Amino acid sequence: MTYLHPSWELSATGAVLLALLWGALSLAPRAGLVELVRSFAREFAVVMTLLGVWQYVGRFVRTHVEGAYSHAAWVQDTQAWLHLPDELKLQHLVLPHEWLVRSMNSYYAFAHLNGMALFLIWVWWRRRPAFRSVRNTVVGTTLICLLVQSIPVAPPRLLPNSGYVDTALLYGQSVYGEYATGVASQLTAMPSVHVAWAAIVGWYVTRLGRGPLRVIGAVHLVFTVLVVAATANHWWLDGIVAAAIMLVVIGGQWLVARWWASRSMVDVGEPLRGPAAVPETSAP
Repeated sequence: MTYLHPSWELSATGAVLLALLWGALSLAPRAGLVELVRSFAREFAVVMTLLGVWQYVGRFVRTHVEGAYSHAAWVQDTQAWLHLPDELKLQHLVLPHEWLVRSMNSYYAFAHLNGMALFLIWVWWRRRPAFRSVRNTVVGTTLICLLVQSIPVAPPRLLPNSGYVDTALLYGQSVYGEYATGVASQLTAMPSVHVAWAAIVGWYVTRLGRGPLRVIGAVHLVFTVLVVAATANHWWLDGIVAAAIMLVVIGGQWLVARWWASRSMVDVGEPLRGPAAVPETSAP
């Protein structure tokens, strides 16, 4: 059995970042070249730091497994109380279609980090005035998710005798491998950073994008939610909590901006409407 190593995804992301940086440098005026490189390097360092923290939390949770299955049972009970759909029924709908399952496995493995990298580059390059708000949302949301993930929660695919199939393991597309032998933690299901990042992309692309681009962000979010559930990598509640954390971070930024503006008598706009006063730029 072969497995996909996360370094494949990191390599793909690195290639995308280097290619776009090379293109930006070739188009940038010489006077602004140094500042362009410094800005890109700073933001790239933030993303790499987040990845390092994420890996540390993963190793920590991997060695603290007590309660992971009881916590998963609590998630199931809560979902039943909320009358949320059954993930197992969704998985049974897609399992007969190998091409669809393989596509979902690939999306889970590669669209997460690469999608965020492309999104951040787009905002940095085409919607620069909004980048600070976007970056703060990514950092704040991810760090809170990592903090919550220190409480281990087993994903559906690891529950014994539950009927769930580890679809990625089934087709040799897993980024985790067999439980307790893979290269990444498998008990950091709650909340889902996959859904959190997809929600961030969907939120800001809808507000900053133009034309068909606005639809892409929403489609990415919806498909990510369906993929993480159908592949048995996450519970519905994992995604709901992740999206709620994102909204809290965005709302917190607005409250801070409003408080700061009240001291300087500057209008910050309406709550949860994205960055204020973002100037129009040419469509991508």
